[in-house]
Amino acid sequence: MSAVVVVGVGIVGSSVAYHLARRGVPVTLLEQGPAPATGVTGGSFAWIRGAGGHWPGGAQVLREYALADYRRLEAELPHVTVRRTGSLSWADTPAEESPPGPDQFRIGRSDIALLEPNLRHPPGQAIHTPSDAGVDPTAMAHALVAAACAHGATVHHNTVVTSLQVANGHVEGVLTSRGLHPATTVVLTAGTGIPQLCEPLSADLAIAASPATLARVAAPSGLVKTIVAKPEFEAREVQDCTLLLVVPHVEDTAAASERAAQDALQHLKNAFQGSDQCRLLGYRTGLRPMPAHGPIIGYATHDRSVYVAVLHSAITLAPTAGRLIADELVTGKPAPELQRCRPRVR
Repeated sequence: MSAVVVVGVGIVGSSVAYHLARRGVPVTLLEQGPAPATGVTGGSFAWIRGAGGHWPGGAQVLREYALADYRRLEAELPHVTVRRTGSLSWADTPAEESPPGPDQFRIGRSDIALLEPNLRHPPGQAIHTPSDAGVDPTAMAHALVAAACAHGATVHHNTVVTSLQVANGHVEGVLTSRGLHPATTVVLTAGTGIPQLCEPLSADLAIAASPATLARVAAPSGLVKTIVAKPEFEAREVQDCTLLLVVPHVEDTAAASERAAQDALQHLKNAFQGSDQCRLLGYRTGLRPMPAHGPIIGYATHDRSVYVAVLHSAITLAPTAGRLIADELVTGKPAPELQRCRPRVR
């Protein structure tokens, strides 16, 4: 296959590049940041949901393959580590809880205490999803890009893509802050930046931007053992002695964001014994791409010169999407699993 340029080196772009490069496709990755995953991927809670949740459009189909594709990546890439801890979630009152779905279980206080022995006041009941897992999203993106480069891919950081290069209605590459990068196919994985790049095209891309704030917290190793989702916060251990903590987003000043992060940390301390030494390492807010009707994956032009890939939840679905996208680009045959994900092209 001829040259492919991938725009955006978050979890989706790095997965696409890896799966293309290992099949011998010449790939160039373009990233506006100084390293992979410096955008929304690096600020992701990175909860791989094996069951439950809302999966619109084609997301439910892709999710069926997610856990198997993560196991495959672990076998292929030794630096990809999945923490299979399961999850516990509960609401303020039992009436507010959703009923358990397939592969989920409603458990009582004694079982919750076994799974999370540091909880000061375990709830009377919670939903346990044993198949849920998490990854370090930054480490995973780095591992995918490194493996892609080992298979011959090229990556350019600090390279801002300003527009598509269009000639006679055909996209010939991308214009960047460092010049033109020609390509037979341009794959856009730049999240909320995709609609602007696609303005010259006839594709109809409904992608909203959803702000999300995430904090990193220094904590005793093993303080939180599963993925905990309770009304005041969500928390999980991303690596030894480091927790990820979802912070309620506030549309206000930096000082208000700092207070929200500190408040979330206090909720964590109130919930877990042995947490007195926990401290905030930092926090960041990113704009998650939220396709209105589920993942948008496919050609955005009739001549197949531009391909788009935008997903939510990208962390869960990226390994599967990368595999299927590479297969479509290499073979020219549509993947049935992506049938419900296609962009509307006028």
